[in-house]
Amino acid sequence: MPIELKVPTVGESITEVMVGQWKKREGDVVRTDEALVEIESDKATVELPAPADGTIARILKGAGEKAVVGEVIGYLEQVGAAPSAPASAATPPTAATFVEVTRKAGRTDIGPVGRVPAPPEAAPRVMPAAQRVLGEAGLPATAATGTGPGGRVTRADAVAAASAPRAPAPVSPPAARPPAAAPQPPAPRGAREERLVLISPIRRRIAERLVEAQQQAALLTTFNEVDMSAVMALRAKFKDSFQERHGAKLGFMSFFVRAVVEALRVVPQVNAELRDPHVVYRDYCDIGIAVGGGKGLVVPVLRNAESLSFAQIEAGIADFARRAGENKLKLEELQGGTFTISNGGVYGSLLSTPIVNPPQSGILGLHAIQDRPVAVAGQVVIRPMMYIALTYDHRLVDGREAVTFLRRVKETVEDPGRLLLEV
Repeated sequence: MPIELKVPTVGESITEVMVGQWKKREGDVVRTDEALVEIESDKATVELPAPADGTIARILKGAGEKAVVGEVIGYLEQVGAAPSAPASAATPPTAATFVEVTRKAGRTDIGPVGRVPAPPEAAPRVMPAAQRVLGEAGLPATAATGTGPGGRVTRADAVAAASAPRAPAPVSPPAARPPAAAPQPPAPRGAREERLVLISPIRRRIAERLVEAQQQAALLTTFNEVDMSAVMALRAKFKDSFQERHGAKLGFMSFFVRAVVEALRVVPQVNAELRDPHVVYRDYCDIGIAVGGGKGLVVPVLRNAESLSFAQIEAGIADFARRAGENKLKLEELQGGTFTISNGGVYGSLLSTPIVNPPQSGILGLHAIQDRPVAVAGQVVIRPMMYIALTYDHRLVDGREAVTFLRRVKETVEDPGRLLLEV
């Protein structure tokens, strides 16, 4: 008896998901707990493990198709169980043999052996994702050749059919010579193909939340710049011994996390949440760290950052970055942040206005470090400078408080000794 592969529960209030990439194909042998397929929701991507040793007997939902929690998306033939042939492997109908019998006066004539023509084969099944692609391209279902299990037309087949060149329709020669056509511009050189890719649930949710933030919050951004000389000198002096002792690299992000914690202590409004008709103030700091992942930008949360050491912060960020690239972050690790730090400088950004992640009230944007001329003690000197930006919800945070917060971050990073003395 095949084992049903069902969509697991991926989070509270999530009922619909999208089937991601299948890591195994029909007929592949799998072992218990081996990842079979990715399940994508609007918050995270999880993997469906094999419930037992066996063989993938049938895949019902291909990549890009939607499914609901608890729905069967495939079957696993357990080791030692009697194999059950999937419906797609059923024996095709064949032509039946018959003998023509003719009765005449007093005798029976047996004619030659003939064959009854086989019934026409059913049209291959077109998957829902493929139907959408074909419909958008204005093509019938017969325009794509099915390469999926049982001859099913998959989304990839539909995309290939939609992007294939089409022969022009025959045109009858005109009765009279037409007027000379206007000269047409030369066709552009090079490939001009288009690819249709379904938006992932997590990308769709990110888009919805960003639009929600801009529509419902009174967002404003204030800027400052930080002289990174002191932090860079400390990092150059202690990075080797730090890594040898703690097993983690000493980066710039830990300095900013600690500086943000100190600034939130001074300006608690930036760490608060507007929950009408109340304002929720927090005596803890759950700092979200924006990292690039396999499915796009995600924001895992460092819980109780106010109690973490530099080594714990660096180890936590490195772990988040590694698992984000492997799509192995847990759903609960992406929820419940009170403030966010986004470092666009790793991609070369010089200046930006980050968008608040609701229901938070603030986000700090870090940018690229550049050598720039600055005035120090009446002299023009070259220093490694970084622009920093604080976007905040003006409904809860006033301009004075936002500037105070940003200056506190600047002063702490420029003089890291403040972190030891808490001044």
